[in-house]
Amino acid sequence: MVTPLAIENRLMALSKEVDEANDFLSASEMNYHKAKTDYELAIAKVRLSMRESKLRVQDVQDTALLSCAIEYQQLNINEAIVKSARANATRIRTQVDIARSIGTSVRASLEI
Repeated sequence: MVTPLAIENRLMALSKEVDEANDFLSASEMNYHKAKTDYELAIAKVRLSMRESKLRVQDVQDTALLSCAIEYQQLNINEAIVKSARANATRIRTQVDIARSIGTSVRASLEI
Protein backbone atom coordinates (compact mmCIF):
# COMPACT_ATOMS: atom_id res chain seq x y z
CA MET A 1 0.00 0.00 0.00
CA VAL A 2 1.20 3.47 -0.85
CA THR A 3 1.30 5.73 2.18
CA PRO A 4 1.60 9.50 2.40
CA LEU A 5 4.95 8.99 4.15
CA ALA A 6 6.26 6.89 1.25
CA ILE A 7 5.16 9.55 -1.21
CA GLU A 8 6.78 12.27 0.88
CA ASN A 9 10.05 10.30 0.95
CA ARG A 10 9.88 9.79 -2.81
CA LEU A 11 9.25 13.50 -3.39
CA MET A 12 12.22 14.40 -1.20
CA ALA A 13 14.43 12.01 -3.17
CA LEU A 14 13.14 13.45 -6.44
CA SER A 15 13.81 16.95 -5.15
CA LYS A 16 17.47 16.03 -4.71
CA GLU A 17 17.52 14.49 -8.20
CA VAL A 18 16.04 17.68 -9.66
CA ASP A 19 18.79 19.75 -8.01
CA GLU A 20 21.50 17.40 -9.29
CA ALA A 21 20.00 17.32 -12.78
CA ASN A 22 19.81 21.11 -12.91
CA ASP A 23 23.42 21.44 -11.73
CA PHE A 24 24.55 18.96 -14.37
CA LEU A 25 22.50 20.73 -17.05
CA SER A 26 23.99 24.07 -16.09
CA ALA A 27 27.55 22.72 -16.28
CA SER A 28 26.77 20.98 -19.57
CA GLU A 29 25.41 24.16 -21.10
CA MET A 30 28.50 26.06 -20.01
CA ASN A 31 30.74 23.43 -21.62
CA TYR A 32 28.61 23.53 -24.78
CA HIS A 33 28.91 27.29 -25.10
CA LYS A 34 32.65 27.14 -24.50
CA ALA A 35 32.99 24.48 -27.20
CA LYS A 36 30.84 26.54 -29.55
CA THR A 37 32.99 29.60 -28.98
CA ASP A 38 36.20 27.59 -29.48
CA TYR A 39 34.85 26.15 -32.73
CA GLU A 40 33.64 29.48 -34.10
CA LEU A 41 36.94 31.18 -33.30
CA ALA A 42 38.97 28.35 -34.82
CA ILE A 43 36.92 28.25 -38.01
CA ALA A 44 37.07 32.03 -38.37
CA LYS A 45 40.86 31.91 -37.98
CA VAL A 46 41.18 29.29 -40.74
CA ARG A 47 38.83 31.15 -43.08
CA LEU A 48 40.73 34.39 -42.57
CA SER A 49 44.02 32.66 -43.27
CA MET A 50 42.60 31.45 -46.61
CA ARG A 51 41.11 34.73 -47.82
CA GLU A 52 43.81 35.20 -50.48
CA SER A 53 43.33 31.73 -51.92
CA LYS A 54 41.58 31.23 -55.23
CA LEU A 55 39.31 28.49 -53.92
CA ARG A 56 35.54 28.40 -54.23
CA VAL A 57 33.58 29.44 -51.16
CA GLN A 58 32.47 25.85 -50.56
CA ASP A 59 36.08 24.64 -50.77
CA VAL A 60 37.16 27.22 -48.21
CA GLN A 61 34.31 26.18 -45.89
CA ASP A 62 35.15 22.49 -46.28
CA THR A 63 38.85 23.10 -45.68
CA ALA A 64 38.09 25.19 -42.61
CA LEU A 65 35.77 22.50 -41.25
CA LEU A 66 38.39 19.80 -41.78
CA SER A 67 40.98 21.98 -40.07
CA CYS A 68 38.66 22.38 -37.08
CA ALA A 69 37.41 18.78 -36.94
CA ILE A 70 38.33 18.29 -33.28
CA GLU A 71 36.54 21.47 -32.20
CA TYR A 72 33.52 20.52 -34.32
CA GLN A 73 33.37 17.05 -32.79
CA GLN A 74 33.62 18.48 -29.27
CA LEU A 75 30.84 20.94 -30.07
CA ASN A 76 28.56 18.13 -31.24
CA ILE A 77 29.40 15.94 -28.23
CA ASN A 78 28.60 18.80 -25.86
CA GLU A 79 25.36 19.50 -27.71
CA ALA A 80 24.31 15.86 -27.27
CA ILE A 81 25.16 16.01 -23.56
CA VAL A 82 23.01 19.14 -23.13
CA LYS A 83 20.07 17.52 -24.94
CA SER A 84 20.39 14.42 -22.78
CA ALA A 85 20.60 16.49 -19.59
CA ARG A 86 17.48 18.45 -20.59
CA ALA A 87 15.61 15.22 -21.26
CA ASN A 88 16.69 13.84 -17.89
CA ALA A 89 15.54 16.99 -16.08
CA THR A 90 12.18 16.74 -17.84
CA ARG A 91 11.89 13.06 -16.91
CA ILE A 92 12.50 13.85 -13.22
CA ARG A 93 9.96 16.70 -13.26
CA THR A 94 7.42 14.29 -14.76
CA GLN A 95 8.11 11.83 -11.94
CA VAL A 96 7.54 14.63 -9.42
CA ASP A 97 4.19 15.44 -11.04
CA ILE A 98 3.20 11.77 -10.97
CA ALA A 99 4.19 11.43 -7.30
CA ARG A 100 2.17 14.53 -6.44
CA SER A 101 -0.88 13.13 -8.24
CA ILE A 102 -0.55 9.82 -6.44
CA GLY A 103 -0.16 11.67 -3.14
CA THR A 104 -3.35 13.60 -3.78
CA SER A 105 -5.20 10.38 -4.62
CA VAL A 106 -3.90 8.62 -1.50
CA ARG A 107 -4.88 11.51 0.76
CA ALA A 108 -8.33 11.64 -0.82
CA SER A 109 -8.82 7.89 -0.36
CA LEU A 110 -7.73 8.11 3.29
CA GLU A 111 -10.29 10.82 3.94
CA ILE A 112 -13.09 8.60 2.65
